[in-house]
Amino acid sequence: MSRADDDNDGAAIHPRESSVLFGHAEAEQALLEAYRSGRVPHAWLIGGESGIGKATLAYRMARFVLAHPDPALAAVLRATSLAVVPDHPVARRIAGQAHPDLLVLRRVVNEKTGKLYTVIRVDDVRRCVPFFGSTAGEGGWRVAIVDTVDEMNKESENALLKVLEEPPPRALLLLVSHAPGRVIPTIRSRCRTLLLRPLAADDVVRAAAAALGEAGETAEIRAAAEAADGSVGRALMFLEGEALDLRRRVIEALDRLPELDPRALHALGDGLAGTETETLAAFMDTVNAWLAARLRSGPQDSGRLARVGEVFENVNRAARESESYNLDRKPLVFSVFNQLAAAARA
Repeated sequence: MSRADDDNDGAAIHPRESSVLFGHAEAEQALLEAYRSGRVPHAWLIGGESGIGKATLAYRMARFVLAHPDPALAAVLRATSLAVVPDHPVARRIAGQAHPDLLVLRRVVNEKTGKLYTVIRVDDVRRCVPFFGSTAGEGGWRVAIVDTVDEMNKESENALLKVLEEPPPRALLLLVSHAPGRVIPTIRSRCRTLLLRPLAADDVVRAAAAALGEAGETAEIRAAAEAADGSVGRALMFLEGEALDLRRRVIEALDRLPELDPRALHALGDGLAGTETETLAAFMDTVNAWLAARLRSGPQDSGRLARVGEVFENVNRAARESESYNLDRKPLVFSVFNQLAAAARA
């Protein structure tokens, strides 16, 4: 919630700077094989739960393509992964947000309020048109990362759709999504979907230690990883302040659904009042994990899935607005849990 950057909430190392990927070897090989085949799809929808490495994989693919613009080169044909050494010029430029052939679309800061906009603005998406319409600065590919497509409104989606419908040669779009099933069909149908699974606990430990600059596992990192349900971002949030205790109290309230305990919700609201943005992110991350479990379990009829999906969209929009406009957190807690109660009955 604190940033538009998927998988980076609480992380010490941003995905654009990370040179390692933990887990997801199968997904990485799918991207590598598609690229060196010479027939790589122009758009990929990289989906999965928050904090599992989707943005890290997207930046990894972008670095590799921009560092090796010819898929027939021996370096590409011999490659066993998408790794690019950190001191490669392309890696350095991407880490410094200075590569002319990489465009990153994300929520940006409203200069008037100093807060992030609640959505990726249509004007930012329209930057794709001149970006893809001009010649690549280094004679190779132009790559755009959308982080995340879930944070686009209808205007933004329509602007992106125009680019997806008529992609220029040597264009690559990498769309990150926490809820790929909620991406509008017209966008989804023009992308190859790549779904990432939650990480094993050992991978979460290794990734969290690397993000924090630790030499190896600690008891605190292991405890956070075991509670993180396969998400590095979640583990990193749990290592901040009282996030683990907050998660415990949120889970207790979730376990009571569809019954609501007003006293417990008041206490949660008091606990979130005046806290850092990362604490709100931890609250919403736990809520979203519960919603994802609801989508996976129970009857898979379209009506029920649509109702749960609508709750997902509504509560996350409300959380973004609470963050952007610095609203009281207690009404947000009651609003979220009232909608979750309805989802629990679905």
